[in-house]
Amino acid sequence: MKRKNIISTIAMLAVTLIVSGCSSLGGGSTEGTAIRVGSKDFTENLVVSEIYALALEDAGYEVERIPSIASSVVHTSLTNDEIDLYPEYTGTGLLVVLEMEMETDPQKVYDTIKAEYDEQFDLTWLDYAEANDSAGLVIKTSVAEKYGIETVSDLQEHATELRFASQGEFDQREDGLPGLTKAYGEFNWKSSTVYDNSLKYEVLKNDEADVAPAYTTEGQLTNKEEFTVLVDDKKFWPPYNLAPVIRNEVLEENPDIAEILNNISSTLDTETVTGLNAKVDVNGEEYEAVAKEYFDSIK
Repeated sequence: MKRKNIISTIAMLAVTLIVSGCSSLGGGSTEGTAIRVGSKDFTENLVVSEIYALALEDAGYEVERIPSIASSVVHTSLTNDEIDLYPEYTGTGLLVVLEMEMETDPQKVYDTIKAEYDEQFDLTWLDYAEANDSAGLVIKTSVAEKYGIETVSDLQEHATELRFASQGEFDQREDGLPGLTKAYGEFNWKSSTVYDNSLKYEVLKNDEADVAPAYTTEGQLTNKEEFTVLVDDKKFWPPYNLAPVIRNEVLEENPDIAEILNNISSTLDTETVTGLNAKVDVNGEEYEAVAKEYFDSIK
């Protein structure tokens, strides 16, 4: 009887080892749990997080998607172990999360947040993409050509001839008009009217204004015949490069995730991300389909 019990125990152990071994084949966490990929609640972040998820699944990981988390709480969701990773922006990490002073050198910003996140939050910033979703100013292309405006300095010189489509808050924030004024001088607009941010491109197209605040990867900016993003020639705005942020515990258990997601980041430049956004926000495609088409194109 003892011999039979020993054989039975050995058999059970063998089955357990085989099952546990199978669960870790091709990637996946050491505990066999899904990698929880979060995203913020706007198009670009949804698309990029879905590309991350597809890349992880392609490498053999089980993935749980947790999309559309409010920007104000997504960092807390990560530190509270509610998600494992999500796409973040270097400028947001520096100014919003760490509440540090503004810096405009992309590598310095990245080095700072990488060190501070590791020390303060036990989180890792993986490689940042060239894609930079920074603040900026958009002008009607016809107006830019009429006055020879290519930079924010050019804009400041011609402000008295231009109508500004403000968003209210932009006129008050230090990274808005007050900060721009310190860097470039006064902007004495011909007129300034407050519009809802979501309407700015319609306002410009309908010739109700000439210039508006924008973000540099908005999908509408693919229409260069209509809209031109001005060069921030004095480098006032900080960089907002995209990068995956991941909990250290998850990365330690699954170190190959770094290479998987870094490979994705290496393909994402500003023009590419703007084009992906346009497919959703301008063409009306589903973000999941846009992400899959892109991932399939770079596999």
